[in-house]
Amino acid sequence: MAVPTGTLHLAAAIDGDGQYQAPYYVDLARLAEGGTLDFISLDDTFGPPGPGRGRLDALAVLARVAPATGRIGLVPTVTTTHTEPFHVSSSVATLDWVSRGRAGWRVEVSATEAEARLVGRRPAAPAGELWAEAGEVADVVTRLWDSWEDDAEIRDTATGRFIDRDKLYYVDFEGTHFSVRGPAIVPRPPQGHPVVAVAATDPVTWQTAARYADVAYVRATSPEEAGRIRDELRGRALAHGREPGALTVLAAVAVDLADGEGAAGSSPAAAPAVSLTETPGGPPLYRGGPVELAELITGWHIADAVDGFHITPVAPRHDLERFVNGTVALLQHRGLFRTFYPGTTLRDHLGLSRPAGRYALEREAGR
Repeated sequence: MAVPTGTLHLAAAIDGDGQYQAPYYVDLARLAEGGTLDFISLDDTFGPPGPGRGRLDALAVLARVAPATGRIGLVPTVTTTHTEPFHVSSSVATLDWVSRGRAGWRVEVSATEAEARLVGRRPAAPAGELWAEAGEVADVVTRLWDSWEDDAEIRDTATGRFIDRDKLYYVDFEGTHFSVRGPAIVPRPPQGHPVVAVAATDPVTWQTAARYADVAYVRATSPEEAGRIRDELRGRALAHGREPGALTVLAAVAVDLADGEGAAGSSPAAAPAVSLTETPGGPPLYRGGPVELAELITGWHIADAVDGFHITPVAPRHDLERFVNGTVALLQHRGLFRTFYPGTTLRDHLGLSRPAGRYALEREAGR
């Protein structure tokens, strides 16, 4: 078997329709953490109640999960369309603080008239316009995080000074869709910039993902297709002055592990060929056993098609347990996936450096 050179990244969704109790989410998060997955994600929507709708607020749920876990990253979906960027910045920074540097957020837009009517903020807009706005939100959110220097808090009881005001900055952002002055009301997060994720499963999202995302989920049913999309995203990232390797590209896959038992020690030669099936409006579907899924992940990893996988269990508790105890255990046994967390933050898990604050850098450059 060829030996891949890159680090394999694995993440999982812990969504649960009709689940409104904290222990459900805590148990799944701990299960995923036991498999040393990079992060868990939790979807959210402004949509009306129905299948896949009416969930709890993802940010609030993962803030509850944070103290019950120690290493795994926490990535809620945050809809930017009807949410002010200042509030997005404060909420995600707060999650980063309460998790001690394990927060991210997945950028999402609200594109339907039904959702617009529920919120009552404004009518629905075309997808291209919404994703351009989402890019502005991602931009101004990082500016707000940088509006405090890391050591802006001095907490000097003798003088009664809590903050060094010389280390706070006005953002003075003027965009197409909104203006934000700043500074933030939450200190700079432990990671500097919590991780930004985009589900780049439709070309309309690619520009925003390439310019602002640290993690992008892509939809593909073959390693060749996934590799072409990753090359496209990284080429666009390069055009925006970014290092292409700063964008971690994960294949989005729904997994149904109800079929096939498969043991972690099974021989790769005995496993049948596996494939993904297109699904309307969702990630491609894998249906089979944990061992065969490990073969699929291994094959894509060896082909250097993607940097890893973001899996959505069809039956959350059952499929996540079989994924961690079967698929992940086999990948670890083969030396393809880590058995411990090498760092403490989500940026550490993804191999991303902690960014310096832009305004602090400008201040230093001006001296």
